[in-house]
Formats: sequence, structure tokens, C-alpha cells
Amino acid sequence: MGLMKLLSSKGSENLFLPAHGRGMALPEKLKELLKLKPGIWDLPELFEIGGPLINDGAIAESQNASASKLGVDRCWYGVNGATGLLQSSLLALARPGQAVLMPRNIHKSCIQACLFGGLIPILFDIPFLSDRGHASVFDRKWLQRVFKKAKELDEDIAAVVLVNPTYQGYSADIEALIKEIHSHSLPVLVDEAHGAYFISQIRPDIPKSALSFGADLVVHSLHKSAPGLVQSAVLWSQGEKVDPFKIERSIELLQTSSPSSLLLASCESSIKELLESKGKKKLISRIHEAESLSEFLISNGVPLLENRDPLRIILHTSKFGLSGIDVDKDFIKKRIIGELAEPGTLTFCLGFSSHKKLGKRFVKIWNEIVKLSFSQKEFSFFKRPPFNLVSKPFKPCSSSWGSNFEKVNLKDSIGRISVEMVCPYPPGIPLLVPGEILDEARVSWLLEQRNFWPDQIPDFVRVIS
Repeated sequence: MGLMKLLSSKGSENLFLPAHGRGMALPEKLKELLKLKPGIWDLPELFEIGGPLINDGAIAESQNASASKLGVDRCWYGVNGATGLLQSSLLALARPGQAVLMPRNIHKSCIQACLFGGLIPILFDIPFLSDRGHASVFDRKWLQRVFKKAKELDEDIAAVVLVNPTYQGYSADIEALIKEIHSHSLPVLVDEAHGAYFISQIRPDIPKSALSFGADLVVHSLHKSAPGLVQSAVLWSQGEKVDPFKIERSIELLQTSSPSSLLLASCESSIKELLESKGKKKLISRIHEAESLSEFLISNGVPLLENRDPLRIILHTSKFGLSGIDVDKDFIKKRIIGELAEPGTLTFCLGFSSHKKLGKRFVKIWNEIVKLSFSQKEFSFFKRPPFNLVSKPFKPCSSSWGSNFEKVNLKDSIGRISVEMVCPYPPGIPLLVPGEILDEARVSWLLEQRNFWPDQIPDFVRVIS
């Protein structure tokens, strides 16, 4: 099927990102714009329009207005997704040769920033949920242990990165974590790509954005957790720990010099949707509907896992001995398309569009899958990754990535140094980064992971020759 035909195909229940549900939940102003003559909105950085890094024009005014509404100092719209703004943030936070402390469930874009920025990623392990194979959240005591261990590496740590919420919607006590980091006089960048709508603060039981607790930099993906178009994102900045000039210089280095006016308009409209009363009412309605759906599924025997994001449903397939990757294929055959298929779970993103008639259909499909498979399967636990609490690559990421390499069978790679990331995508969390040594425990674990991710983890790995 050709690309144009795929893009125009209809008839599926869209439980995947972007969160606007194939246009159903786009902000009204953006819908009106898209109904105009095709391409009329495709404009360059005209004087009246400006751009994310230009002090005058409509975009500058829009960014200032968004920052003011949220009560922060600055914001920059992005057209290269959360990826581009996370990478820009890291380059603004640390100089070449400095280290950045980050959790093992960091997105691969942050490791890529370390590659081309000459930064040292100090990676710390986090709790693991063996019944589903997910990285979990951690508390302040865990982070205190991390800081104590990180000091032994004797690196110049310039900043800390946190990921909250996770892809599946788990959320930590982010206020306590930020307080701990600030007690070490370090700035904190929060990858809140999956939590943009937290800025709405519509209910006390839904997590607040890290911005509410003084995070210095926060990045939101406006298509993952707001009703924006793909590639739209925003970087928020507050406080005096990070120089705005360094941020803008880094954005200029990494973002296109010809940003899409349509994507920039999407940034503005999706942020307004989260902060203004009309959009908040729609969001409240969607959350009520999502909670009713979850209650219906659970009452009908569908195994769902608890998280902090009501707009994400985690189907616990491994509870019935089933791979989320295989179950995903069965749902797709029935025209229900999920977002994140993993060995132990299948995550559905309800987004901002309505799914009122989904419940009975979902239950019927799940019962059919279980009936065909349950008698042949047993519940399986997942092996915890063999990571030290705190570690850094044996050789610098940048020099390892650029080294001469050879391709060896994964089972024969013990003792070798990787030049690449091994990274199932999604969720985009590296299991191995350039410069790390493939010791026996890591190789054994990766081989086991390959059984779960057969199409994502290769038989071979590239190592320094």
C-alpha cells in the first residue's frame, strides 16, 4: 500500500499517538486553519511571523504569552519533537567533558546528545517491575543513594535528567526528587514528553507538572500528551540556573532554520487547549470517559495495570502468559491499534478523542485471544537488567561511536566495547550505549531479551575493532 493511501485509510480504533486521534481532537482553531486552501499556511519566517529564536513577530508574542500563562520565565516552541529540545537542553546544561546524571530509562535522544556534545552520561539504575518487564519510578532515598555512589566516579556532574511520567504513565513524587537535586546545587531537566497535560492541573489526584515544583527545564511533546501535530514540542525554562542564551544557541545548532509555520501554530493551539477553560472542560470529559472504560474492562476480567495517567491503559498480557507483541497483532487484525507493544504488556493511548463504544468490543477481542491461547501458556516473570546502581561507559560515547568497528555475533561479544546503541523502539530506551563493555551478565541478559524482542534486538552487535 502506498504512503498516500495509508495516510488516508480509515476504519480503525486509533489508540495510538498522536493524541489528537487522527484529527478528531485537534484544537478548533487548527482545524479551521487546515480547512483553508491547501498550503496557504505553509509560510517562511516572514517579518510579522518571526520564529522561535527571533525576538519580534507573532511567534515571539505567542511564546511569551504561553510562558506567562503557565507562570514560567521562558518557553521555546520546537518542530523537531521532544527529541530536538531535549538535546538542545543537554547542550545548554553541560560543556564537553562534563557529566550528566540520568536514569537508565532515559530516551535514546539524550544519549545521542552526549555523543555529539562530548558529554559523559552517568547512568543510574532504577526499580524494576519483574511481573511486566517495566522500569518503575524511584523515590528520594533511592536518588540519595545514587548521588553517594556517583561521587565515587569523580566526574564533574553538571546537571541531572529525570523522566516523568514514563511511557506507560507511571509517575514519581517529582517534587521530592527535584528538591534533592537542588540540594546539590545542580539544575534539573525533566523529560515530561508524556505528561504535557499535567500543566492543566484539572484534578488534585492527577500528577502535577515538574514545573510546579521548580524544575529548571521541562520538555513536553505536544503530540504525545497534548492535541498537537507530530513533531510539535515545547521547552519551558524558569529560574537562574540555566542561561537562556545557552539554550537559544543550542536550539539554533540543532533545529532547522526553516521551521514549519503549521507546526508552530500547532504548538500555540495545543498549549492553549491545555490552559484555557474550554480545552480543560474537554480534557475533564475525556478523563471521565477513560476512567469509566477502565472500570468496565476490569469488571469484565480484563487484566489492567495501575498507573497515574488515566488516558493510558496498560493491558497486562504476561499475566496470562501472553506476549504483548503477539497480542498487539491480534488486536490489529480486529482493527484496534495500540501504541506500545512490549513482551509483557500492551499500552493503549486513548488520547483526547472519544472512545465511547470501545468497552464491549475490547472485552470480546480479549476473551477470544485468551480462549485460544491460555491453555498453552504459563505466567512469566522478567529478569531484572544486570546494571550497577551507577555506572558510566568504559570509553567516551563519542569516541566509541566514531571508532573503527567490526560486527560480531552477540553471543561472542563478551569483553568487547560497543560502538552502537541496542534499543528496542518504541519505547526507545537503550539497553546498551556506545562505550559500554559487554560483560557476561549483560550479554546473557541481551540474549534473553532477544527472545522477547526478536525483531528489535539483532543477532549481531558492532564493537570496537
